[in-house]
Amino acid sequence: MRRVCITGVGVMSSLGNDQGEFWRGLESGVSGIGPIQSLEAGQVRFENVAAVRGYVPEQRFPVKELAFLDRFAQFALLAAEEAIGQAGIEWTDELREETAIVTGSCIGGRGAEEAGYWELFHHNRTRVHPLTIALSMSNAGASHISMRYGVRGPAYTVSTACSSSAHAIGQAFWMVRSGVAPMAITGGSEAPLFLGSLKAWEAMRVISKDTCRPFSAARTGLILGEGGAMLVLEPLEDALARGAKPLAEIVGFGMSSDAGHLTQPSENGASSAMRRAIKDSGLALEEFGYINAHGTGTEANDRTETAAIRATFGKLADGLAVSSTKSMHGHTLGAAGALEAVASVLTLRHGILPPTANYTTADAACDLDVVPNEARRKDVGACLSNSFAFGGLNAVLAFKRID
Repeated sequence: MRRVCITGVGVMSSLGNDQGEFWRGLESGVSGIGPIQSLEAGQVRFENVAAVRGYVPEQRFPVKELAFLDRFAQFALLAAEEAIGQAGIEWTDELREETAIVTGSCIGGRGAEEAGYWELFHHNRTRVHPLTIALSMSNAGASHISMRYGVRGPAYTVSTACSSSAHAIGQAFWMVRSGVAPMAITGGSEAPLFLGSLKAWEAMRVISKDTCRPFSAARTGLILGEGGAMLVLEPLEDALARGAKPLAEIVGFGMSSDAGHLTQPSENGASSAMRRAIKDSGLALEEFGYINAHGTGTEANDRTETAAIRATFGKLADGLAVSSTKSMHGHTLGAAGALEAVASVLTLRHGILPPTANYTTADAACDLDVVPNEARRKDVGACLSNSFAFGGLNAVLAFKRID
């Protein structure tokens, strides 16, 4: 099997619209969470989201092309463009024929569906926009990347709620490692900040009253976000041979199912996915110095994840740094695993641990080193990125530093 590295990453997020802005936000501990601007005041009972700011679609895409692109697919394309540019890919017919595209999205273009339903049920129209299906399908991001770059290899989209893009990256990693594909473009995107989606999350009563405070006793829930992230994966040997500069190595992937409750997480399921990722990596427990936690800021997740980390690492858990970057870029649902994978790669690359922002008071049930509020300079050899989804579907990625 081949060693697999990341040679390019791209980001669209509430912290910034490229990887540089994204990393500077993480490093400084600045929160991308702010007031909802897409709705009229009072339409939902919570006030804040983590929206992509300063983004004007017409400045990035021709108007004719935008007619075929839902917001989530725009994020996928822009993140892929940045990742491919950084990787310095020189496309050949053979590479286009075999490269894989694997993306993740939880809800896809459901905002386009909502717009059609609004016309049907509110304005009593008899038809919807003719491109509603093309805009709303969850595989639109993968399809548009394929069409933009003429990539004709395996291309598909994974939808496993909040683990979607972590599952996508793990599948792409295995494809490149095994030789099924010589390269993969992988990640995820999401644009869930429309009225129907926000009302559905409001009904679940898991949205924070103010901001996202993972692992803090004062936490009151999650903050919804939007965005996307993409990574270019290729064999390390091939990357070095063509003069590319690897950012980090992806070394393991583990997944599991809780087989328990639809919305309540399981310590055993989360721990199982971590153990499988570590086993797949071939690394020792002692080599891991950091975990980018799922860290949603809900009572159930944070306590369960803490217990799962302790069950996995035992006494070594006391020496682990564990932070949740959702405290800054929000919970982007199907894109979360991709944004946090990029955060993990950049953490290893820069030797700086991003903080858990907005942290106030300690919770005895979350007794880990959560890197509260301020980034910390520390070189770690390897890290995990956790994603745990509704439905009990867990995905964990393992990364290793490349000097």
